[in-house]
Amino acid sequence: MPDIQIFEPDGRAIPFIDEGGDGPALALIVDRGLEADALGTVAHFLVEEEGFRVVRIGVRAGADAASRPELARDAVDVLGHVGLGRAWVGGHGFGGTVARVVAAEHEDRVGGLLVLAAEDEQVPLPATLPVLVIQGSDDDASPAAYADRLRDAAPERVSVATIAAAGRLFPATHPGETAATIEAYLGWD
Repeated sequence: MPDIQIFEPDGRAIPFIDEGGDGPALALIVDRGLEADALGTVAHFLVEEEGFRVVRIGVRAGADAASRPELARDAVDVLGHVGLGRAWVGGHGFGGTVARVVAAEHEDRVGGLLVLAAEDEQVPLPATLPVLVIQGSDDDASPAAYADRLRDAAPERVSVATIAAAGRLFPATHPGETAATIEAYLGWD
């Protein structure tokens, strides 16, 4: 398993893990309260089985006082640090909300948006990017209605997939199915 690295632009200690090689690039921002190594099993499937390059970005120390745009800037700074000019950007829960801010404010750096367990937040979707939302069917914290609202906002660009019999932590409890859904949507086979 790759080690967590710390990138410190302007004194911000942003944890991240960069794994994989020259394959399609995906940045995953973890949910608040989780370490940068969260989403590790999903990343492992995508890296080892499908040849992706996955950069997992954690939440910096003291992030409780940081705004969503500041956390989005953290993600963009990490992507620049590891040499990714453009990548799919996604996240789980709050990480998905931050990914939405990244896509809305830095659309030139984003190839598409991946939201795992959408939160009920008013963040505009980027104007032109494709969006994949994955929800757990039994998620009480992020119910399907949140994903449906995103799809209704841009039905021509937003796709919703549901992981059956899965709750909020479906990336941990159903990592193979989550990774397969991502890979199938992105069509990188």
